[in-house]
Amino acid sequence: MSENLPDMMRAIAIGEDKTPDSLFVEEIALPSFNDDEILVRVGAAGVNRGDCMQRIGFYPPPPGASDIMGLEFSGTVAAIGKNVDTWKPGQRVAALVAGGGYADYAIVHKDHALPVPDAMSLTDAAALPETVFTVWANVFEGGGLQAGETLLIHGGSSGIGTTAIQMAKHFGAKVIVTAGSPEKCAACVALGADLAIDYKTEDFVTACDSFTEGQGVNVILDMVGGDYVNRNIQATAIGGRIVNIAHMAGFETQVNFLPVMLKRLTLTGSTLRARPLEEKTRLTKVVADKLWPSLGTGIKPVVDSVMPLAEAGKAHARMETSQHIGKIILDCQ
Repeated sequence: MSENLPDMMRAIAIGEDKTPDSLFVEEIALPSFNDDEILVRVGAAGVNRGDCMQRIGFYPPPPGASDIMGLEFSGTVAAIGKNVDTWKPGQRVAALVAGGGYADYAIVHKDHALPVPDAMSLTDAAALPETVFTVWANVFEGGGLQAGETLLIHGGSSGIGTTAIQMAKHFGAKVIVTAGSPEKCAACVALGADLAIDYKTEDFVTACDSFTEGQGVNVILDMVGGDYVNRNIQATAIGGRIVNIAHMAGFETQVNFLPVMLKRLTLTGSTLRARPLEEKTRLTKVVADKLWPSLGTGIKPVVDSVMPLAEAGKAHARMETSQHIGKIILDCQ
């Protein structure tokens, strides 16, 4: 079952030098889909650090996934596989995928799509899947954050950070963030952060110690890595959990494990892209039940900027300046 589909579509390709300026639009055939998948006419696609990493060759798609960049998108169902009875052409959906979002059409498994609320634009909807899934899987499942505990978010003004603030507050936690300017700190406080630390002028370990009256923070969501690893260990409470989802300052560092042992800490990390289908299905069901009903009220998308699909290179360049607050979105309509 499908709408009238074209034979070809636009997609963003990566040029030889792999710079943001190398990205260009090419015409390719529509992707084929199997009996358990849906074809979506993409309305908007979120831009993520993972896309930039893929562009330069450090984050390839898993086997079987589209080699087109784009880990999340929103749009309208254009066609469905034979085994799909939960979606119909014309319905609006958002999805986290292993690739393919930077295009006119993209594929998603029938169990990995989520409905876009009637009052929400496709632009806003595209800002949510990667952040909501990442925060739930890492802060609440990996980090075990509980109501009344304190969460420290590094990169509080990022797409993931702005969502993590709202989700943690929604579930009754206290939130500390680090960000790189007074403007970014103010934006985080406006979203509900209890304390925003300008890491360029303040020491976050000292600030966290003061805020928690010497107890330390319970969970840390870190996308910096490098020398933050040992400082995170200093900032944690007894029984604290540190979850790494990226390593912008480097994947390697030397760690003193004595305080890890004395504090009984958990150091962990994860990615979502390469998880098996069954695990992604489970996560989608959890998000649909626990978080999706709160969209637009307790949890709202924060969009920094919207650019046309053809300007994906400009979107990557802005991402790499780290000047954005919230999500950068590509308008694919």
